[in-house]
Amino acid sequence: MKDEKYHSEEIERFTKRVEFLEDPEKRGDISPERLLSILPFKKADHILDLGAGTGYFTIPTAKAVENGVVFAVDIDPNMLGMIQSKAKKEKIQNIKTLEGSVDDIPLSEDSIDFVLVSLVLHELKPLLSASLREIKRVLKPGGSFVCMEFEAEENPTHPHPRISSSAMEQEITAAGLKVTQKLFPTDKTYMIIARKS
Repeated sequence: MKDEKYHSEEIERFTKRVEFLEDPEKRGDISPERLLSILPFKKADHILDLGAGTGYFTIPTAKAVENGVVFAVDIDPNMLGMIQSKAKKEKIQNIKTLEGSVDDIPLSEDSIDFVLVSLVLHELKPLLSASLREIKRVLKPGGSFVCMEFEAEENPTHPHPRISSSAMEQEITAAGLKVTQKLFPTDKTYMIIARKS
């Protein structure tokens, strides 16, 4: 009985997380279509969607880079299963799902043209420096890193951790990446684009 209760609580948590990750209103960030119109992807690029979740960015990005590959990395195998079933349903064949964490990316050095990380890094404050070094490691020279996050609030009305855009910019620079653009798609979110030289 105890196991059943735990299992149903786990399913409920997973369902709530999926609802959040799939709803642009709740996410409060830029839509995949708008993101893809801003970023200079090439059709043969290798893209890493790090902390891919339900594939909110993975699926549209895979359609945009039809000759490239989108690597969807997430720590949760259930999320990866969800991406696989969406890709199968939409007959998308250029997605590779990999189980892994942000601070230990299961890809080789200098192998990725673009790394996308949306609403993930704020959860990893103690691992932020290590995660950014890992992102730099997998990026090809000249490759870009795109970070989307919620802006920190002076008087937060929620218990969630946040990282300010200025603190994130400092962390990205300290990891050896060059910030090329800072955008504020909404009053609650920011996007930082950085390059590996």
